[in-house]
Amino acid sequence: MITLAWPWILLALPLPWLARWLPPARDEGGAALRFPIHVGLGTEAVGRPPRPSGWRRWRWLIGLLIWLLLVLAAARPQWVGEPIALPLAGRDLMLAIDVSGSMEQEDYELNGRAVSRLAVVRAVASAFVERRAGDRLGLILFGTRAYLQTPLTFDGATVAAMLRDSVVGLAGRETAIGDAIGLAVKRLREQPEGQRVLILLTDGDNTAGALDPLEAAELAAQAGVRIYTIGIGGGELGVRSLFGMRLLRQASDFDPTTLKRIAEITGGRFFAAGSRQELEAVYAELDRLEPSEREQRTYRPRRALFVWPAALALILSMLLIALSDGTLDRLPRSITDRTT
Repeated sequence: MITLAWPWILLALPLPWLARWLPPARDEGGAALRFPIHVGLGTEAVGRPPRPSGWRRWRWLIGLLIWLLLVLAAARPQWVGEPIALPLAGRDLMLAIDVSGSMEQEDYELNGRAVSRLAVVRAVASAFVERRAGDRLGLILFGTRAYLQTPLTFDGATVAAMLRDSVVGLAGRETAIGDAIGLAVKRLREQPEGQRVLILLTDGDNTAGALDPLEAAELAAQAGVRIYTIGIGGGELGVRSLFGMRLLRQASDFDPTTLKRIAEITGGRFFAAGSRQELEAVYAELDRLEPSEREQRTYRPRRALFVWPAALALILSMLLIALSDGTLDRLPRSITDRTT
C-alpha cells in the first residue's frame, strides 16, 4: 500500500493558481538592470525560429506538472508493507524441573501405559511452554546440583526441545531444591521488574545443596520473584512380575509443608499432582493465574518513494530549460555542421 507521510503538504498545490491573482508589484521608479531583448525572460531570442502557437500553453502545463511532482515528493510518499509481528515481552518465566533419581519411578500413566514421572513432566510441561507466546522462558534442571539448561529467551520451541531431551540423573541423584531456587532468582533478578515467575516441580524433599529452601524463598521474595510449587509422585508404581505389569500404590515422598511455605513466602501457590490429568490441570491453572501477554504489536516495513517524483520533476525541469533557451533547436544544426 502506498501512503503519504505528510499529506497536509498537498494544501500547497493551488499556490501557483493563487499567485496569478496577486496584484502586480508597483514601480517605485528606482534603478533597474535592463537586459537586452534577445536574452529577456519570456521573449524569443534574435535569430531563433519562432515557436509554435501553442508553445506558451505547453510550457505552462509542463511547469504545472513539475510543481505537482515537487509537492508530491515533499509529501513523502512511501510504500507500506504487510504487518510483521514483533516479539512482545510478557513475563520472565523460569521452569525448575527435578531430574533426581526418584523421577524415574513409573507411577504415572501416559497413552495407556505406565511411564516415569519425568516422562509425564516432559510431555505436559513442553505443551505448557509452547503455549506461552510473548513470554521469555528459561529452564533449570536440578538434582544434586542445579544447572541452567536454557537462559531466558523468546524461543519457546528451543526450551521445549531441551526439556524433552532431559534425562534422569543428569544433575545427580539427590534433590537440591534450595539451590534451584537460588539459581532462578539470580537469573530473574537481572531482568526488568514486573512479572518474574518461577515454576518449581519436584517429587522429593531437599536432600542436597548449600542453600536452605526457605532461605532461598526469602531471597526470591526480596527480588520480586513469585514461585509456584508443584509436588508430584505418590501415585501408583509399576512393578513387573510373572503376570505382567502391576501398579502398586506408592506413598508420597515429597515435602508438601516446605513447598507450601515456599509458595506462601513468595506470593505463589502450591499444587499437588498425583496423576497426569492432575498435572495437566495444574498447568492449565497456571495459564489462568499467569496469562501470557496476547496484545498484538506489529511492524510494517516502509520504503521511501519521494525520489521518483523528485527525479521526474528534475528531468522535466531540464527539458523545459533546454526547450526555452533553444538548446534542442541548436543541437541538430551543430550535428549537421559537423557532418558537412
